[in-house]
Amino acid sequence: MPGTYIVVPNVVLGVMRIYEKTDAEIQKLYATARESGINFFDHAAVYGGVMHGCEERFAEALKLSADERAEIILQTKAGIVREGPYFDYSYEEITSSVDASLKALQTDYIDILLLHRPDALVEPEEVARAFDDLQMSGKVRAFGVSNHTPRQIDLLKKAVEQPLIANQLQLSITHAPIITQGVAANMHGLDQSTTLDGGGIVDYCRLHDITVQAWSPFQAGFFNGPFLGNPEYAELNAVIDRLAAAYEVSPLAIATAWITRHPANMQVVLGTTNPERVAAAAQGSEIPLTRAEWYEIVRAAGYIVP
Repeated sequence: MPGTYIVVPNVVLGVMRIYEKTDAEIQKLYATARESGINFFDHAAVYGGVMHGCEERFAEALKLSADERAEIILQTKAGIVREGPYFDYSYEEITSSVDASLKALQTDYIDILLLHRPDALVEPEEVARAFDDLQMSGKVRAFGVSNHTPRQIDLLKKAVEQPLIANQLQLSITHAPIITQGVAANMHGLDQSTTLDGGGIVDYCRLHDITVQAWSPFQAGFFNGPFLGNPEYAELNAVIDRLAAAYEVSPLAIATAWITRHPANMQVVLGTTNPERVAAAAQGSEIPLTRAEWYEIVRAAGYIVP
């Protein structure tokens, strides 16, 4: 990732749904990811039936040796309090959450810590103090955010000295305002042209060497089902299926490739617990969609390309 020692793949395995999986199921999912070139695993304190539940299950099932732990990248998130829920970026919440994550993951350090969702009551100086202590103690090696706008990042940077190296944002072919707004900028009376994120978050991240991590890459919207194979997106699926046949991969790979083709060098965060789907999606990491193919997908998803 820019500005760090961390070398990352462009496909990440998110493990928010492993809490009720057996050890054997988690082991197979992990092994398939590694065989597919994925060594980056995305966690959050809030994932699972209880706080730090998925982190705990991951460690319990895999029992990684020190050597294998060093081969992978563990990312987790802090800042969501389940009771409520509400958001808390106080020094005490961030540092205590990291301590609980370290215990649950049975590791001495977190490679990347993200602030999970914006806290409207954030005090940047509190965040800076937490990040300084976590870095100096060796508990966290790099920092980032999730679901943050350009101005929210700028506010944090007023006090935070560490580079913010990642911003995890919802992005899929059918949920792509952070990309398609720029395609139709300055068009009158078109919802697509409305800036929702404070001024172009993808461009902002490119300018500031922040890696965009795309979550829910196959969801039609906000956790309301996939677009692949969905009859409501018949035109889009026809295009994706044709490209999948041409590249001799699955439609999952084409949906992945649409994101990884973007020159922002984004990462795709897979949320599936199906090993076969992980392997199929990972095939899209190197597919070089042409500009014509990429824009054809945009139009087929219902966006305006003026």
